[in-house]
Amino acid sequence: MSAAPVKRVTVPALRAMKSQQRIGVLTAYDFPSAKIADAAGTDVILVGDSLGMVVLGYPDTLSVTVEDMLHHTRAVARGVTRALVVGDMPYLSYHVSIEESVRNAGRFIQAGAQAVKVEGGKPSRIRTIEAILDAEVPVMGHIGLTPQSVNAIGGFKLQGKNAEDARRLIEEAEALDRAGCFALVLECVPAELAAFITGRISIPTIGIGAGPRCDGQVLVLHDLLGLYQGTSPKFVRKYADLGAEMQSALEHYLRDVREGTFPTEAESFHGTSEEELKRLYGSCDSEGIVVEIQAKS
Repeated sequence: MSAAPVKRVTVPALRAMKSQQRIGVLTAYDFPSAKIADAAGTDVILVGDSLGMVVLGYPDTLSVTVEDMLHHTRAVARGVTRALVVGDMPYLSYHVSIEESVRNAGRFIQAGAQAVKVEGGKPSRIRTIEAILDAEVPVMGHIGLTPQSVNAIGGFKLQGKNAEDARRLIEEAEALDRAGCFALVLECVPAELAAFITGRISIPTIGIGAGPRCDGQVLVLHDLLGLYQGTSPKFVRKYADLGAEMQSALEHYLRDVREGTFPTEAESFHGTSEEELKRLYGSCDSEGIVVEIQAKS
């Protein structure tokens, strides 16, 4: 009897999860990690522009290009059968003109994503998001600490600490909800503010450094698995230290190579008879080791 087909997480299905079940979101940047994250039961896999720092070695996310993102989106999409794949639109992919923004969003869909994520909620950004939505591309919003705006906001800082800033974020969240976003990432905002916004809008909130009362949570895969060697933010919980395990395994392998204990005979191919070895190479000893190379005639 064949197994029942896996039910895909869709944009409407994700919206319906609000207040019904917590939403688990992870980043992934390649085929094997996407396949593992999907098999683990992840609801949303975000191909985040964080790949610039954790995969490509860039100093920040501002260096990431559309071509970088599309390359990794294609790889992730090939490894997913259940999760909703969201492509993170990088810096300058939706900042110049609405026409270019819509075209870039469509390229993510053609690369295998089911939706895109766009940072910001000011009026000009709302107009861009509405145009992308009008092109039938679902949009996940993102407010609070928006890494692509790090130079404008003066660093990776908690947002919404004072009443004026908190009111601005509430207004942006409501505007993104009205515009038609299907979910909203809240990054690095006080837990109380995130809880207020979560109760105020009709779409799911996905927290990252925004406390426990959002509708879901997202973490960067390399952070929670201990694969990124840089400084981890306060909100990261490390569930494994695979970076240290990988280094230990590689050191063990290199030691075995240098000591001549890898590969063993059991890890080598055999099967050529002694007679064939002599025909091929000349004479060989009792263990089949060539001791004389037969001269070519």
